Amino acid sequence: MSLGPGIAVTMDTPPYRLSGTVYGALLNHRTALRALGDAVDRPPYDRAPQAPVLYIKPRNTLAAHGQPVAVPPGVAELEIGASLGIVIGRPSCRLAEDRALESVAGYLIVNDVSVPHPSYYRPSVPCKARDGFCPLGPRVVPRAALANPDAVTIRVYVDGKLTQTASTSQLVRPVAKLLAAVTDFMTLLPGDVLTVGVASPAPRARAGQRARIEIDGLGGLENPFVDGTS
Repeated sequence: MSLGPGIAVTMDTPPYRLSGTVYGALLNHRTALRALGDAVDRPPYDRAPQAPVLYIKPRNTLAAHGQPVAVPPGVAELEIGASLGIVIGRPSCRLAEDRALESVAGYLIVNDVSVPHPSYYRPSVPCKARDGFCPLGPRVVPRAALANPDAVTIRVYVDGKLTQTASTSQLVRPVAKLLAAVTDFMTLLPGDVLTVGVASPAPRARAGQRARIEIDGLGGLENPFVDGTS
């Protein structure tokens, strides 16, 4: 299935294609919230988020399994944001938490690539929305194939070395609760993807290295990082 020129993800369940709208949830992994420490109670944050903090990975960021991620000139390394992606199967507005999973078509792996930056207050577009900064795939697994999305292990490897192990059991808002909270103020459409959050600290990769993200039941998403100066 094509997401754009040269970008394809196999989807074995309706709606059979992604819309190109990928939403990320900031600070929804307990390790990321803890990493802020006391700063979460000081300006500009003032307190921990009381609702989901969302940002968008626009269509230009989408890349497929195996496609290279370009490290921009002047940037030494990039963060690997390993996350479970929720693929929406039908128009979803004001979902009840106890029925929210009924709107899920399936799941896939998302690499929310980012230029390292210190602030979560306003997600940086230049740091998070560069071309190819959102590899996803390698395929969409139907919802029924993942028994409990709130208890899957996520592993990150750089050049074959395990650099991070995380779990969706550490989400601030588990999958159904996150869906209910997000659809309380916006409608998610078939083919949209909502990522559940990234653990901290995020591993990093330099040009010439290869990153692989594995999620139980979803396989592995692998991408080389290349010099973006050419």
